[in-house]
Amino acid sequence: MIFSSATEYAIRGVSELAARNADGPVLLDELVAGTGLPRDFVAKIFQKLVRAGVLRSAKGRNGGFALAKAAHEITLMEIVEAVEGPQLMDACVVGLERCNDHMPCAQHDLYKPIRQRLKDYLRTTTLADMAASLRTKQAWQAQIVPAAKTLAIDTAQE
Repeated sequence: MIFSSATEYAIRGVSELAARNADGPVLLDELVAGTGLPRDFVAKIFQKLVRAGVLRSAKGRNGGFALAKAAHEITLMEIVEAVEGPQLMDACVVGLERCNDHMPCAQHDLYKPIRQRLKDYLRTTTLADMAASLRTKQAWQAQIVPAAKTLAIDTAQE
């Protein structure tokens, strides 16, 4: 992907949190269970998201993480900028330090429209969108797994 592992884990973890529709904080252990997300790494990333105002955290018996505002008010761009910083989306695609419209690299003009489309996507896609997609995929997977087991049983009996 085009993002660091930290940003990918942030998007996945926060999308999972949004998909839960929890009334209160969710324990990190519960959140990462079955997702393949590395617990300790996600804990560090989530602290960045707390500092950026994307998440809130609570310690103690009823502790955990929760969205700091409604899922439809949090964009993917907020998450990316919280983890990577605001300059990530403006960085040169080939890594040059001084690449801009006045001093373009060889890929600048080709990548510029792609960068803009990516920025537009990140600014307009919310956690509510991601959560809805995740819930749909989980519902789809729940239907596929029993069907696959039935198919395997039917095939084995033949």
